[in-house]
Amino acid sequence: MKKFRFSMETVLHYREQLLDTLRIEHAAAIARVREQEAVVAALQQRFDEVNQEYREKKQQGMTIADAVGYDLMLQVQEKEIQKAQETLALRKREEESKRNEVIRAKTDKATIEKLKEKKWQLYQKSVQKSEEQFIDEFVSNARVMAGAAVH
Repeated sequence: MKKFRFSMETVLHYREQLLDTLRIEHAAAIARVREQEAVVAALQQRFDEVNQEYREKKQQGMTIADAVGYDLMLQVQEKEIQKAQETLALRKREEESKRNEVIRAKTDKATIEKLKEKKWQLYQKSVQKSEEQFIDEFVSNARVMAGAAVH
């Protein structure tokens, strides 16, 4: 009996490599999301600190120029936070897209693996059948030879 060979083995290897690559890219996308979350958190923390400082100085009394300066600084920081949040939303969409690609690649690979498993089972059945035929022929030949030896 010939050795088992899965005709789509190269496709399966390609799918495995593709899945590995996509997993690496997905991990990188997750890292970019985490980095951007840290940027947003840092900007928000800085905004909160400046806002707290502004409130304290306002209670102690401050010049109009200082108040306008703080207002302007807080507006700039709010815009930076908004831009960082937009970037974060973009990074999250990219991560979700990569996650979906990984899921599709896993599904494709699993489909090919199931096909390989079915082919392997069919091969095993045919091997078993040929072994049974060989044994049957061997037993038949042994009987014929035993019968010929008796006569």
